[in-house]
Amino acid sequence: MAASISGAIWFVKHNGDVLKDVVMTIDTKVESLVTDFPGQDKRSIFEPNRIVMEKVDGTLIQARDNPEESFQGQQRESPWDDIHVAYFCGEALWTYLNTPFLYTQAGFESEEISSIQVEEETWRRLKVTFPEYVKSHTREQISCFGPDGLLRRHDYTVDILGGATGLNYASEYRDVDGIIVPAKRRIYAYEGDYHLVKEPLLVAIDMGEIVLNET
Repeated sequence: MAASISGAIWFVKHNGDVLKDVVMTIDTKVESLVTDFPGQDKRSIFEPNRIVMEKVDGTLIQARDNPEESFQGQQRESPWDDIHVAYFCGEALWTYLNTPFLYTQAGFESEEISSIQVEEETWRRLKVTFPEYVKSHTREQISCFGPDGLLRRHDYTVDILGGATGLNYASEYRDVDGIIVPAKRRIYAYEGDYHLVKEPLLVAIDMGEIVLNET
C-alpha cells in the first residue's frame, strides 16, 4: 500500500514529513508491518516486541527490543527517533488496516453498545477488548458503523501518549478485489463524551495504490 501520512502529531514530535511518501506491507494474520521509504535506502520492520531499521539490501541500521518501553517518561513534545515513529505507526496502522476483520481473531472480545446519532445517520457501536498479545493504542476501543455496515469512526485513547484521545474518521471507500477499504483517515482529539476537537488535525492518512496478495 502506498500512503502519505501527515498531521500535527509528527511536527509536535519533531518529525514533520517523515511519513509523507511511504509504502507499507502488512501481514493480516501476524502482527507485522514493513514500511519502505522510497529514495531513502531504508525501511522499518515493526513487530510487537522489536523494531528494526535497515537498508534496502538488509544491512542493519539500528534495532530496539521491547520498543514500547522507550515511550516511558516522555512528555507531550518529547522528540521521537526513527524507532519511536516505526513503533507508533506499526501499532496504529496494523490495527486500522485490519479492522474489522481483526476482531474475529483469537482473544478478541466484543459487544454491541448503545448507538449514537451523528448528523442524519445512526451509528451502531461495537466495543472491542484487545488481547494482551496484540500491541495497539489501548486494550478497549470502539468502532462505529453506518447504516451501510461500513466503518465510520474508530474511537480510542493512546497509552504510549499518556491516554491522548482519538476520533479516527474513515471515508473514501474503495473496492479492492472485493474488499471494501477506506482510503482516507482523519484523526482528531475528543473531549468528554466523544465531543470532537476540530483543531488541530492530529493525523491524516491518504492511501494511494492498494494491492492484496494471497498467502
